[in-house]
Amino acid sequence: MEPYGIALVGCGTVGSGVAKLLLEHPDRLAARAGRPLELRHIVVHDPAKPRDSCIPRNLLTTDLRSAINDPAVQTVVEVMGGIEQAKRVVLDTLAAGKHVVTANKALLATHGAELFDAGRRHDRAIAFEGAVAGGIPIIGALCQGLAANQILSLQGILNGTCNYILTGMTENGQRYADVLREAQQKGYAESDPTLDVDGTDAAHKLAILVQIAFGVAVPFDAIRRRGIAELDLLDVRFAKELGYTIKLLAEAWFEPSTRSQESGVRAEESGGKLALHVSPVMLRQNSPLALVRDAYNALFVLGDAVGSTLYYGRGAGQMPTASAVVADLIDMAVGRAQQTFRSLKLWSGNHRSIVVRDPNTMRTRFYLRMMVEDRPGAMADITRVLAEHHISISSVIQHEAIEHADEDTEIVPLIIMTHTAATGSFLAACAGIDRLACVRPPSVYFPVGD
Repeated sequence: MEPYGIALVGCGTVGSGVAKLLLEHPDRLAARAGRPLELRHIVVHDPAKPRDSCIPRNLLTTDLRSAINDPAVQTVVEVMGGIEQAKRVVLDTLAAGKHVVTANKALLATHGAELFDAGRRHDRAIAFEGAVAGGIPIIGALCQGLAANQILSLQGILNGTCNYILTGMTENGQRYADVLREAQQKGYAESDPTLDVDGTDAAHKLAILVQIAFGVAVPFDAIRRRGIAELDLLDVRFAKELGYTIKLLAEAWFEPSTRSQESGVRAEESGGKLALHVSPVMLRQNSPLALVRDAYNALFVLGDAVGSTLYYGRGAGQMPTASAVVADLIDMAVGRAQQTFRSLKLWSGNHRSIVVRDPNTMRTRFYLRMMVEDRPGAMADITRVLAEHHISISSVIQHEAIEHADEDTEIVPLIIMTHTAATGSFLAACAGIDRLACVRPPSVYFPVGD
């Protein structure tokens, strides 16, 4: 059968992994695709740059347009990273009548609607399994394996850098800066880790998952996100003492409309409410997500028919992500990806009308840690502020005073675990507590994921 022609745009970590799979396992891939997968071009900025020995020099080119317009190329793989230039590559590829495979989560999270509209306009498909959770086939699971379900919630560890850092802090008592440096030395963190540790990377992935699971395009800025860059080892220790582990979670919960449930109208036709965020969350130490270590990812998906399902594996890295990209290429060669693209109508704007809830209306339990002057009346002042905002206390822990050379009064760490409360009310209470004379702001808080 005629070979399936591929052009690869970008040959960094992931791109070289894709080339490695295509070039070193041609027979295996041909058997699964029903035809040979032929890598015809590798578009790079600098062909003279040292590369993996498996990369043939004759495939390297700087001529993007020639690669895209090659009549023998059916699919272009975009693994160059970034947003604006990558967007131009994808749009030009679709306009040239070629399909696209990408692993670019930031691109899809910010420009998914424009790209998918272009794909439909040119009758070409976009596949993106590698964009979320690396080698974990979560896109395929949501699009196909769980297609009979109304998804009710997603809870995931979607950033391996953060999970590696949190594992070191929790298990070894390492400070944030020390374990970040270690992660960078091992290649788990970028030299500038900002997009990982501030929650942006996980939020990009959550935006994509929400589109697939719930059929709604959430503006990226609508996802409230907190990262781990300010995490204090003190809170990691207190969480452990309370029987919890801190993990950076990307979460979404869907609530079908009550009217549709009562009338029998399908939820996907009647809308509902969606709540979502990215935040450090305290989880029970024996819960499955709390046990996910190092740079691994995991995602809990709750469906109305199947119940709870868990997906676990390497969420990033050269070969796990390359595995997902090449799986998409096989689906393109077989024709499955094109059928899925047409049937799902992702980012099409014609899905159900789901209301994204104000994050302040979300209800949960909270961990709250304050540094408080060790003097009479301090606790009464704090509990008064909590009561004013209808926050009920579940438990209180007070440890020995911590010495401060520049303080005349001893300072005590005070930890309060609350009952379920509205996020907005809790945040208002925190602001009020930080204004108290007996408190050294800022107070530290985390949702509790019981």
